[in-house]
Amino acid sequence: MSDQLGQIWRYPLVQFADGGLLTPAQITMAVVVLIIGMLLARTLARIAAHNLLRANVAADAVSTIKKLIFLFITVVVFITSLRLLHIPITALTFFSGAIAIGIGFGAQNIINNFISGWILMSERPVRIGDFVEVENSKGIVENIGNRCTRIRRVDGVHLLVPNSAMLERTVVNWTLIDKEIRTTIRVGVAYGSPTRKVEECLGQAAEEHPLIKKSPEPLIIFEDFGDNALIFDIYFWVDAQGERDLRVIRSDVRHRITELLKSAGITVAFPQRDVHLNSLSPIEIKLQTSQDNFANANQDKSS
Repeated sequence: MSDQLGQIWRYPLVQFADGGLLTPAQITMAVVVLIIGMLLARTLARIAAHNLLRANVAADAVSTIKKLIFLFITVVVFITSLRLLHIPITALTFFSGAIAIGIGFGAQNIINNFISGWILMSERPVRIGDFVEVENSKGIVENIGNRCTRIRRVDGVHLLVPNSAMLERTVVNWTLIDKEIRTTIRVGVAYGSPTRKVEECLGQAAEEHPLIKKSPEPLIIFEDFGDNALIFDIYFWVDAQGERDLRVIRSDVRHRITELLKSAGITVAFPQRDVHLNSLSPIEIKLQTSQDNFANANQDKSS
């Protein structure tokens, strides 16, 4: 029985021109090496990425190194499997030509996105952790894959944007060079308010916030005489990761502005309208008490 299994195990399936033989044992060994090699490549790539992250290496650089390690080990394992099968690399020329033709007809987008992904990781116009705006959607880049870039929108929804679109379309990167972002708060106060005192209160609210940068310093602008208020704008710079941080900072500053204006006796404006009546004849004005209204209501019910 063992002799029969041995013969099957060593049975020549293919004989090459140089006299080499292809047996079931070689095929099995090549498959085992390929599977173990792929698992090893994935494991080593993850270990390397984990150690690099612990060393405070940038997340996008870690992602690139992880992919390079996986790709290098995969190529080495594939070549080793071919050698176990006694298949020379030159024998793949025909297959590579056929694959190239197939790519030309049916896989252009896949190859385009694959190459675009490597361009994104090499030129780094968009990095993992950047806050970007793509087609009116804002979010943080979580991963740059082989086919698409995963962006977590500010509302928690994930966007899968093709890598080619990240290069071909306009992408606003809020944190490309640094995390400094300028934002604005608009405040309207009632007419008659002391404008210099208002400016002082707004400047104090901005200076007291710990996350607002001192350089460049906050700028207070008396913007306009509005319909219902005197309009002031506060311009200041902060280190923010995204829109959520900006909204929290603006909220804190508005709370402080409200407290300072209230203590200074300055009223935050609200919409008002002056109504002018122009009549050719005098307008009759009649004052009624609550008892008169109650009596009139009972009279209407009885009638």
